[in-house]
Amino acid sequence: MGCFFSKKSKRKSPEKEERAPTTTTVETTTTSNAVPLGNNAEEAPKQYSWDRREKVDPKDYMLTGLKDVTVGRLPGKLNGQQFVIQECENCNIYVFDHSATITIDDCVNCRIVLGPVKGSVFFRDCKDIKCVVACQQFRTRDCKKMEVFLCCATQPIIESSTGMKFGCFQYYYPDLAFHFKDAGLSIFNNNWSNIHDFTPVSGENNWGLLPEDSAVLDFVPVPDPESEFKSVRVLGDPERSIVPLTKGGRRKDSEESCLFVFFAGEYTTANARKLIDEATAKGFVLIQTKEVSMRPEDVKRVFQNNADDLTEWITKGPVIALELNGDGVVEACKNITSEVFSGTKVFVSENKNTSSRDVDNFFNFADMQMGL
Repeated sequence: MGCFFSKKSKRKSPEKEERAPTTTTVETTTTSNAVPLGNNAEEAPKQYSWDRREKVDPKDYMLTGLKDVTVGRLPGKLNGQQFVIQECENCNIYVFDHSATITIDDCVNCRIVLGPVKGSVFFRDCKDIKCVVACQQFRTRDCKKMEVFLCCATQPIIESSTGMKFGCFQYYYPDLAFHFKDAGLSIFNNNWSNIHDFTPVSGENNWGLLPEDSAVLDFVPVPDPESEFKSVRVLGDPERSIVPLTKGGRRKDSEESCLFVFFAGEYTTANARKLIDEATAKGFVLIQTKEVSMRPEDVKRVFQNNADDLTEWITKGPVIALELNGDGVVEACKNITSEVFSGTKVFVSENKNTSSRDVDNFFNFADMQMGL
């Protein structure tokens, strides 16, 4: 996207340019007479791609100085552009579209939903904010008391910020899956609980995790039915969330975990969602997920004795890995594999004695691969 405030082109407009004569002549070496070329019709000025590009009005990509209102953008209004929110107070803000970057400055007591952001989301000098955010990078500076339901592909960062609480992204609206794809984000790469504090204070905690049973709609309500967003069907049920609900960095309930890996295929994402549904219905807990590409040498390091059988499958695309937790989870996952995924190429931990090693090998590799 071009800059909103780029300088005007210095290229002269056709009206200001000195027009060329409509008839031109060529001197010949065999006669002193001039030979006319062409005709008297005027030629249209050449059109360049930037001349035909739709003009961007910066005001369409900003929310500034608002108070006590419900505002935002409907699907299709941003289409990957950058967006700015600043100096808003007691507002409900819904950005139901994908964007390039979003900055939020000097906002107080606002409820905010941000559709998938390809780059960074940066909160500065904000306080008393409740928000739902999906992005590549998340950062705050000089913020106080924020409650964030987050999906972030990289490690979230807070700086000079206090009273920060984080929970796993839980949200649905009809275009959300398409917006994740348009923003280049994977629903399986979510580091919501892996917070880095640039400015820790000895003896104090600047951040923590929201209670595990926190419901997103208790923090950020659905749009007012009288607002322009009444046509957008919003759901906050964890079971309907586009991003799988994970336990993250919270203490695990069991010492037994299982690694389950789907190799690239036509229904990889759908199969991973199916496994989550099957496993959670049996009482097991999803701890973390990752979607990454692998090389043959990675397969040998991660899967060790099973590498030879899996190497050819990593050439088809990224793999999706899940860590499931609970007593008896390894045997349960093996049963689910035979009953539901018999025709699908997967890796499942063989037994509970080696399953913890399987989990560590894969997710340590994935974190290194993603620079975490």
